[in-house]
Amino acid sequence: SEMEQTFRAVTRTPGIIIWRIEKMELVPVPEKSHGNFFEGDCYLLLCVSVPQELHHNLIYSIHYWIGSEASQDEQGAAAIYAVQLDDFLGSSPVQYREVQHNESNTFCGYFKQGVIYKQGGVSSGMKHVVTNSSDVQRLLHVKGQRKVSAKEVEMSWSSFNLGDVFLLDIGKTIIQWNGPNSNTQERLKAMLLAKDIRDRERGGRAEIGLIEGDAEDKSPSLMEAVCGVIGPRPSSLPNGTSDEQADREQMSQVTLYHVSDADGEMKVREVASRPLVQDLLNHDDCYIVDQGGVRLFIWKGKKANKAEKQAAMSRAVEFIKQKGYPHSTNVEVVHDGAESALFKQLFQSWSVKDQTVGMGRTSNVGRIAKVTQEKFDATTLHVMPEVAAQQRMVDDGSGQVTVWRIENLELAEVEKELHGYFYGGDCYLILYTYEVNGKKNYLLYMWLGRHASQDEITACAFQAVTVDQQYGNQPVQVRVTMGKEPRHFMAMFKGRMVVFEGGTSRKSEVVEEPPVRFFQVSGTDSYNTKAIEVPAVAASLNSNDVFVLKSQNSLFLWYGKGSSGDERAMAKEMSAFLGRGLLEEIMAEGQEPIEFWQLLGGKTPYASDKRLQQAMTDHQPRLFECSNKTGKFIVTEISQFTQDDLNETDVMLLDTWDQVFLWIGSQANDTEKKESITTCQEYLRTHPGMRDPDTPIVLIKQGFEPPTFTGWFLAWDPSKWSGGKTYDQLREELGIVTEAVTISSSNTNNSAGRVVNVHLYPQSSILYHLSSILFSLSSILHPLGYQSGSADDCNRVYDPFPLEQLIHKTAEELPEGVDPACREKHLSNEEFFSVFQMSKDEFAGLPQWRQLNSKKKHGLF
Repeated sequence: SEMEQTFRAVTRTPGIIIWRIEKMELVPVPEKSHGNFFEGDCYLLLCVSVPQELHHNLIYSIHYWIGSEASQDEQGAAAIYAVQLDDFLGSSPVQYREVQHNESNTFCGYFKQGVIYKQGGVSSGMKHVVTNSSDVQRLLHVKGQRKVSAKEVEMSWSSFNLGDVFLLDIGKTIIQWNGPNSNTQERLKAMLLAKDIRDRERGGRAEIGLIEGDAEDKSPSLMEAVCGVIGPRPSSLPNGTSDEQADREQMSQVTLYHVSDADGEMKVREVASRPLVQDLLNHDDCYIVDQGGVRLFIWKGKKANKAEKQAAMSRAVEFIKQKGYPHSTNVEVVHDGAESALFKQLFQSWSVKDQTVGMGRTSNVGRIAKVTQEKFDATTLHVMPEVAAQQRMVDDGSGQVTVWRIENLELAEVEKELHGYFYGGDCYLILYTYEVNGKKNYLLYMWLGRHASQDEITACAFQAVTVDQQYGNQPVQVRVTMGKEPRHFMAMFKGRMVVFEGGTSRKSEVVEEPPVRFFQVSGTDSYNTKAIEVPAVAASLNSNDVFVLKSQNSLFLWYGKGSSGDERAMAKEMSAFLGRGLLEEIMAEGQEPIEFWQLLGGKTPYASDKRLQQAMTDHQPRLFECSNKTGKFIVTEISQFTQDDLNETDVMLLDTWDQVFLWIGSQANDTEKKESITTCQEYLRTHPGMRDPDTPIVLIKQGFEPPTFTGWFLAWDPSKWSGGKTYDQLREELGIVTEAVTISSSNTNNSAGRVVNVHLYPQSSILYHLSSILFSLSSILHPLGYQSGSADDCNRVYDPFPLEQLIHKTAEELPEGVDPACREKHLSNEEFFSVFQMSKDEFAGLPQWRQLNSKKKHGLF
């Protein structure tokens, strides 16, 4: 058929296919022109990709792109072709509506070096041609750090400004001009774009020159060439506008609408708002999910009629008009059963029937609850980091374990025979040491009891920094809250991990043992088993689980009817660990002796329904960049991410749903490190899926990435950080290959050719040495409201204020000029001594936590 002829380029080979709308027909765009878009045209793009689970089908994504000058007819044709391509591919692709300057992260992720907007279009005779012509003359205005775009602008100095980067492309030569106020990341992205133009469009036959806008006198020959093309440089240039980057913090306002046109008129009815649950979606209907007016999703039910499905995109456009949203609002159309990861994460939970997860785990709706698992094979973890990532395991837990308890705000090592016992009134640090290829690696867990004091939690964070320093800043830090222990944490104790609800194990505090303790045991092997103390009442029982009941003289092991053989075997080992010499009595549900019920205060109803196996949640990992390069702290999502997207000048947030990783780049600044912790907590709090705020947060430093992190990246290169290029290194490399550039008469407005010496004046080679970033105390305590000093504080002069104006005051009540975090420094020497009974110098020599406690005690915090 005609449609099949049009889409004959579609294959099962992963990659990108692009068509342009020319006279209402689809015309393929040559691969070398991918990433170039005429502003007067519309395009259709198909991405074919391989899913992370290799046994799954290929993933198809359809984008139709609307240029800022495209006609209504072309826009309509692009939308129709998108629907036809969707039908051709069996209605499985996700569809995206893209508008120039407001493309989705997914779209921009296809063009890592950036998107180039070209003036004109089909109507003005502009064509996508494959050529190495040296006759090109154009000026590109480069914007953005992550979503890089380059717009063709007038070849005039009036197009320049001091805040951005510009590329003058004259065929055999590409000259990059860096605005004095542009930042390093923008310059690096522009340079990579220049290289891409040289290599992809010119076949490598072009030279690249570089001018620093604040040092033009150091590149006189290059400036002469630029002025020869676009005229004399004016004495001053405008500052330029901001990048207008939207704050990409998690958009939490999510609303679900039901869409119907039963009587010929589109009607939209609000169904629910955050939190959304999957059961709200009816297979017979279509829905709109509105994410705060920033992005719309159209969900098409499997049983919805064909007319409704085909009209989905037009309905979205009409909805945008009704709501008064910008024309550029992103729209994504998803199909029932083929939803995108971005769509799924808007829901509190998302389950996929018959999905196989990890190593042999299969969930089947309608069957009883127990998961059958293949034997855990630790040998695969380091040779197959993707398995380590899926299993959340760096190894099998057989490494060296050191446990400390926070006691009097200091570290007290826990005896080996007490490893695995955790009390809800305590905080613990656990250092785990394991070897890979003869090199020691470290994990540092911070376990925070539910009933621990704020001082102990603060001291635990402080002591974590101390231990981190002692081990060369190499440990990966993992924050674990009571009851949310990750799998590897349990594996360290080999099936013998016990969590007591309250109390403490400190020898200095004698706590009377309760006469009866009741434990719920969960787990099927030594890698995932723990016992959790529950109230010693019959209502705590559950027919699907195994319980241990302990009194001073007896020990009962209770098997629920729905428990599996593996669970019972692990619970038997646990009861021996808990009993410490007591002879256990094993009983099946329904065969309990009277003493069992007496210890629980009598028999009462408890959960006894068969628990159906819940389908595993299906959430793809998401990567975000945390940066304050623009002067404002911004979180930006990165689509189609790879290891190359980890920016060493920033902090990156990797969300794998049941864990959140914070990757600290070696050149990240203090503000980014401090704000990232707060942002991570805020990200979880405001997530539209109503995430658990106690989700484990894992801190990782560049160069010390464990396989549980690297496994989420395809083809991770462990040597990258010793060979990756910074902006200055790339600049130096380009300087080597462009020492002399010949500019012919066809490249300039002058008639005579000339030889231009390109003086890049590269800095001495800035080799990158692996060094971990010390996570300062302030960066960890910042969310708690604590501040630490900096080098600048040493030279700061604090204006004196009387004690009565500083003590027991909120920050808003303090006099103007007082630093709320350092109010004690505003005291006179005499008043300071009368309050703290020591001098300011003596006070400054105290440990940070002692300073904080003393300030709180005296009302100066």
